[in-house]
Amino acid sequence: MALSGTHGFSSPNLGPVDSDAPEELLLHGEALAKLKDEAMGLPSIQLTPRQICDLEMLLNGGFSPLKGFLLEEEYNTVVKDMRLLDGRLWPIPITLDLFEKDAQAHKLGDRVVLRDEFGNALAVMTIESIWKPNKAFEAEHVFGSPDDVCHPSVDYILNEAGDVYFGGRVEGISLPIHYDFNDLRLTPLEVRASFRRNGFARVVGFQTRNPMHRSHRELTLRAARDAKANILIHPVVGMTKPGDVDYFTRVRVYLEILKTYPPNMAMLSLLPIAMRMAGPREALWHALIRQNYGLTHFIIGRDHAGPGNNKKGDPFYGDYDAQTLVLKYVSELKIKILTYNHMVYVEDKGEYFEIDKVPKGSTVKNISGTELRRRLQKGIEIPPWFSYPNVVKVLRSSYPPRNKQGFTVFFTGFSSSGKSTIASALSVALMEDGRRPVITLDGEDVRRTLSSNLGYSKEDRITNISRVSWVAAQVTKSRAIAIVCHIAPYEESRAYARRVVEATGGGFVLVHISTPIEVCEARDSKGLYRKARAGALEFGLSGVNDPYEAPEKADIVIDASQMSVRQSVHEIVLHLEQQGYLANDESTD
Repeated sequence: MALSGTHGFSSPNLGPVDSDAPEELLLHGEALAKLKDEAMGLPSIQLTPRQICDLEMLLNGGFSPLKGFLLEEEYNTVVKDMRLLDGRLWPIPITLDLFEKDAQAHKLGDRVVLRDEFGNALAVMTIESIWKPNKAFEAEHVFGSPDDVCHPSVDYILNEAGDVYFGGRVEGISLPIHYDFNDLRLTPLEVRASFRRNGFARVVGFQTRNPMHRSHRELTLRAARDAKANILIHPVVGMTKPGDVDYFTRVRVYLEILKTYPPNMAMLSLLPIAMRMAGPREALWHALIRQNYGLTHFIIGRDHAGPGNNKKGDPFYGDYDAQTLVLKYVSELKIKILTYNHMVYVEDKGEYFEIDKVPKGSTVKNISGTELRRRLQKGIEIPPWFSYPNVVKVLRSSYPPRNKQGFTVFFTGFSSSGKSTIASALSVALMEDGRRPVITLDGEDVRRTLSSNLGYSKEDRITNISRVSWVAAQVTKSRAIAIVCHIAPYEESRAYARRVVEATGGGFVLVHISTPIEVCEARDSKGLYRKARAGALEFGLSGVNDPYEAPEKADIVIDASQMSVRQSVHEIVLHLEQQGYLANDESTD
């Protein structure tokens, strides 16, 4: 029987669903018309995807009590003490970062239009603070490390964010425009109104950035029983950790999971935040945000918002560090925190238990995220005790086995090492196989077309590989084969290529054609080596008068002076078959 939310609620720390409703920062009526007129004559700042997420949460009241991007003094207190200037809890700095060359176009007191990537005006901001932050200090206090770029937010702060922070209040023109799942994108006030319509007086929220399976459903039902509450499944559909399952797939999973709950027990709404993966601080942040959405209870489980392992291979945060931190501040929250240990399936009982409550001598089963991905890749059965058939069907549709995935084969090596010849022969072999389209991105062709405006400086070489990597990623995403053939002399470019291709859910195979440079020079029909040694080339030649960083961890290494083209292709094809990319359908059952 579904819980209707009619039970009394006596905790003095919690108010009714409608108390302390957040204030939206969107203007309306005549004030909005005046703001739009003013915006037409103001300079603009184009926001990044992360900044758009932050602005949406500011405008819809999800980041209440914030009225805009933090000023310098308030930023400092948030970073150091997790508090705003008035003493209220706020653990994550919400800032607008710009590169210095862009920041120079603006000054204190200016009013600027904040626009999305398509030029749509979202808000007008009054610049009240401009400063250069101590990024290492921010990274250490908020995320626990001043320099470990294995943490996605530390990497963002140090390597992607602008050098200058702007702060100031914002006046909203429009929420960002979305073209997907609009009936599920409810603002805090809309969620509260939905609770009232459905008679939900107590509501427990479940935060997730991953697909949901049976253990998650059991956890939410257990929390609902403990709190005598209804359930809001409230997944993040803004920015999450690189490599996470895309939110389109996840929302389809949530819609299937929702069907398994008793009638009027649970509802689904999407949360457009950009996660920071800040572990304990993020858990507290999530609780504050859910207060704004009208929740009375919030689940914090194991390793809440953890980013994985640090550069030493250890987890950034302890399994239950987030629970410990949030419970420390529970007296200041208007939402009750529910904590649970890791849920595992006990086979002889046929149900899920928290790991510390498993009956002695019982057989425990669990499937990790890594194991789930392996089963999806290889088409191995996913047992019904772990997930629902319809959920598995959605995941298999988005993440087919490797023999139906796209992949990129990336060739690197000196000029005249044999890359192009072997890549061309591999392309023919894969087209003969015929199971996928094959696209070849050869260095010279790309230079004539996609990168005709680039030279041969280190920066231009990196940009060239970034462009071709993006194209390869799109080919891979479409479940075709991309064969990339470039000198690609820098490890950072090759690592970037692997990262962007694998982020599409496809495979990446790095082939180092390690032919010795003296052999390459002897083969050189264009005379590039002779010209380079004579100083007659307008650019540096990798391996002669320009660096070439040989890959230390290539998937395949081929010395084309010792192996024929036919043998080389055979070795690459064998590797692809071994990894499952060319396996027959029956071998993946």
